Amino acid sequence: MSPLPSYGYGREHKGPRYGSLIHGQDLKDVTITGYNGTINGQGQSWWVKFRRKQLNHTRGPLVQLMRSSNIIISNITLRDSPFWTLHTFDCKNVTISETTILAPIAGAPNTDGIDPDSCENVVIKNCYISVGDDGIAIKSGWDQYGIAYGRPSANIIIQNVVIRSMVSAGVSIGSEMSGGVSNVLVENVHIWDSRRGVRIKTAPGRGAYVSNIAYRNISLEHVRVGIVIKTDYNEHPDEGFDPKAVPIIENISYTSIHGQGVRVPVRIQGSAEIPVKNVTFHDMSVGIVDRKHHVFQCSFVQGQVIGYVFPVPCKNLDMYNERRELVKQSTFQNISDIDYSF
Repeated sequence: MSPLPSYGYGREHKGPRYGSLIHGQDLKDVTITGYNGTINGQGQSWWVKFRRKQLNHTRGPLVQLMRSSNIIISNITLRDSPFWTLHTFDCKNVTISETTILAPIAGAPNTDGIDPDSCENVVIKNCYISVGDDGIAIKSGWDQYGIAYGRPSANIIIQNVVIRSMVSAGVSIGSEMSGGVSNVLVENVHIWDSRRGVRIKTAPGRGAYVSNIAYRNISLEHVRVGIVIKTDYNEHPDEGFDPKAVPIIENISYTSIHGQGVRVPVRIQGSAEIPVKNVTFHDMSVGIVDRKHHVFQCSFVQGQVIGYVFPVPCKNLDMYNERRELVKQSTFQNISDIDYSF
């Protein structure tokens, strides 16, 4: 397969990027449907060679569509991808539904399920995903390359999805988000047997923004950390990034978050240079595994809690009752209560 151009995406940036099993670019009106058939990427040999550092080039996604529009993917199983499973890059009007995505939950590195990358108007619904990395990861370019390309991911809806990701997160935004990510709704999602539930990850050098993100009706079952915002995910494609290009993270809401068997329900790690602004929690009750530790962790966070939230929220957040009347205003927005020991 011939090499593909690099736009600053992916965890493996050195050497040529080799093509995927199904690759298309500059297309319109694309439909991929298997009527419950399967596309098998036979990724086992790629995973072994990657772990042994025997590859001189990057691994390709199983299905990759670039700079295309009006895409429908439905009623199909995608399994055992060498790298990311379904990657849409710089695409518009994408619907992915009734799709099953499978890879071993361990030993299958970087086998993300669905990666909308610099895409607009995306719907992901009624899918089952169990993979060796993030179930769904919204991206928009990596550091200076993503900033230069300048294509955001926007207007994305994720609904009625079941995800397992024992080594990563159910739904991630980033860490490659240098074109910006905005207007995302994640609702009616069940995440089980996973390391993390819903996560936003970024770092200095990314630039851009993550804004107007709503999580609603999320259930967590046996998850190590339920809600994560991490601002020091310092992996970079090379030394050419600008450490002063810091992202803006704001207007993030979590409504109707429930679950059981969660070790740390919330870990929001802002920083002095990347504070997390206007975070809202409303209607949250998560059964926790260990009550002896600080389980609602915050650092450099500004926002509010509305009504009943369990476990007890961190002191960084303002408290409101169900009538949205201020009960207690925080004076501790910059204190840190982050503990990575558990």
